[in-house]
Amino acid sequence: MKEDVLFEITKEHLETGLRGVPAGYCVTSAVDPNQGLSYVGHPIRELSARDPIEVIYLLYHGKNGTKEQVGQFQSDLNRRAICTKETLAAIHTLPRTGHPMDGFAGALLIAGMCEGIGNYREDCLNVIARLPQIAAALINHHAGWGAGNPSKPELGYMENFIHMLHMPHPKTPELIQVMRLFDVLHFDHDGGNLSTFVGKAVASGLENMHGSLAAAMTALAGSRHGRANQDCLEFVQGVLKETGELATAADIERLIRKKLQNDELVYGFGHAVLRVEDPRATVCYQYCQKHFSAHPLVKIAMLLRSEGSRVLKENPKISDPYPNVDAITGTMLMAAGFPYPDYFTVLFGLSRCVGIAIQIVYERLEARGGKGTPIMRPNYLYKSR
Repeated sequence: MKEDVLFEITKEHLETGLRGVPAGYCVTSAVDPNQGLSYVGHPIRELSARDPIEVIYLLYHGKNGTKEQVGQFQSDLNRRAICTKETLAAIHTLPRTGHPMDGFAGALLIAGMCEGIGNYREDCLNVIARLPQIAAALINHHAGWGAGNPSKPELGYMENFIHMLHMPHPKTPELIQVMRLFDVLHFDHDGGNLSTFVGKAVASGLENMHGSLAAAMTALAGSRHGRANQDCLEFVQGVLKETGELATAADIERLIRKKLQNDELVYGFGHAVLRVEDPRATVCYQYCQKHFSAHPLVKIAMLLRSEGSRVLKENPKISDPYPNVDAITGTMLMAAGFPYPDYFTVLFGLSRCVGIAIQIVYERLEARGGKGTPIMRPNYLYKSR
């Protein structure tokens, strides 16, 4: 094999979702099977407590900023942060039926129609700045909570998002901290996850930033991808209902073995790349243990973490018997005071659009010496059925 050949395609790689097939470069993040996610070379556990704007600066500029540089960056985003009245009015006309991720994709298209300027870099910064208001407007409308509070970007990125939500449940200080943590953990996840790949593929045809992000969000909406956090929460809730608040490790082990024997799914375990517990999950488990250890769902999630891995390790065919981030984030949001699982995937999208937008800027304006990547066109081999 020649030295410049990075990957040899064989028949075994076909019809496997392009799993592991190199397609390009990612300048924002990477996922190592044993170390987990890193942003621009920084392990996610080291970034999890940072302010979201600091981490967005890191992803956008490819380096940490000084206090002054981050402050200037935040001022620029704050200047861009408020949607037009036309955009908000159009979002409020969207149907309330269906999953809210359909509405979120529609809201991004609306923002592009009303506010997009056709410049990938400027639209990237504008959409990052306005994502909290777009998401809050969509959630308020879909839930029937009313128009919500006006945007105040000076409060902080996720602080403003919580401020704009008109949720009937009381807003707690813990909720703000959890939303900040959730946001940072989900900004990016290398270049090949489904939603990011789809967004970049659509942009390769020179679709605008907002349309590309809307397509990415329809990819994120599936239960194999972003909606998994909602499914995992429902699984934890089901286990709690079946075993009760006084469940022991033995109770959880028996339940897991019973589900496996009945060919039922055990949600929240395994990952396409990782071969260890997802470091993002580890951060969330530690946060929940510190702040919500008495919450019934958290107790169950902790038992599932230990007993699930122990039982799954017995099967040599399972390459990753450890929890992924979706195993705990829904429980964490519930414990923090956001008992609205229908909107968990929208929260995921609010975050992930940041990384996708920045990756689109790279592929359209910087890759291949500024020429950008060509339109996506993988080769499919004809086969008769």
